[in-house]
Amino acid sequence: MSTVPSTTAPVAAPPPATGIAISESAAGEIARQRDKRGTPEAAIRVGIRGGGCTGFTYVFEWADELRPTDKLFEAHGVKVVTDPKSLVYLRGMTLDFVRGMMGHGFKFQNPNAKGACGCGESVQF
Repeated sequence: MSTVPSTTAPVAAPPPATGIAISESAAGEIARQRDKRGTPEAAIRVGIRGGGCTGFTYVFEWADELRPTDKLFEAHGVKVVTDPKSLVYLRGMTLDFVRGMMGHGFKFQNPNAKGACGCGESVQF
């Protein structure tokens, strides 16, 4: 019996409708940066803040300590937290990390977003 290797890339599971999904690529980069910082228990805080040219901007920062009201999501050995108000806008989102010819970075794949500005720094809901 022989097997033929698959030529299709693995597809990430859809994010839970009640939370935030973390792709393997994003988890790998978060773990790399976390280990470089020397903070193995740290999480990434994602959120929404008013501002930018279309109304809102994403928050993306380290969380060395969790707040009592934080919502925690874990996948592939990393933690992502958000506050309850931001979760309203982030519910169903996938946090991804992409590499390409134009650079690399984290990408918010958010089904709730209605639009974004041309520079990519701001989002509309």
